[in-house]
Amino acid sequence: MQKNKLAIFDIDGTIFRKNLHFELIDELVWMKVFPKSARRELLKAYTSWLEHKGTYEDYRKRLVRLYSEHIKGCRLEDVEKASRAVVPFHKDRTYIFAEKLIKRLKKDSYHIIAVSGSPIEVVKEFNRLRLNFDEVFGSVYEMENNIYTGEEEFAPVRDKGQLIKQYVFENDLTLKCSYGVGDTESDASFLDLVENPIAFNPNKNLKEIAERKGWKIVVEKKDVIYRIA
Repeated sequence: MQKNKLAIFDIDGTIFRKNLHFELIDELVWMKVFPKSARRELLKAYTSWLEHKGTYEDYRKRLVRLYSEHIKGCRLEDVEKASRAVVPFHKDRTYIFAEKLIKRLKKDSYHIIAVSGSPIEVVKEFNRLRLNFDEVFGSVYEMENNIYTGEEEFAPVRDKGQLIKQYVFENDLTLKCSYGVGDTESDASFLDLVENPIAFNPNKNLKEIAERKGWKIVVEKKDVIYRIA
């Protein structure tokens, strides 16, 4: 059966309860690929967000900067090894709402993709072991002879909507009956394209956008799912 109806998911904070980028950096420190100072900065950024000294978007951007600073000169095989260590340990730490929706959409033969700001190596591993989506996108860092240069080559988080438009065109998909699920304002550009946008556990900025546009807002707390709007 041809699958041409589309469903789009963010991963971190939408399917996965934590952040794949965080876990990858942490593992690279334990492997001694990244210095210990990277973990101190990582925990500082995370604590700042937990203690409301900055927004989630501030925290996400600090993760990107931290990764970019330390990935230069590292080997692809080390990042892939770290991804293989991280994902099996964390793969079941997912949201009930996302799991149920994904199961239903697969049953209804949807073409399902994920667009994440986390590095593509760990995103692909998460897809292989857990999601089994039709396609996934993550941040791509430039390499020369399998050694990272430190330059960011592709960052889907900058305009997820444009990526989706191009993907729909190139793969002969339709946005009719489409679904989108995201948790921050970086997801708004693709939520704006779908017929069934869902702001899931949204941050303040996405909540305001969702309320203005009349999108569904869903919150999951512990093992209870609430429809807010």
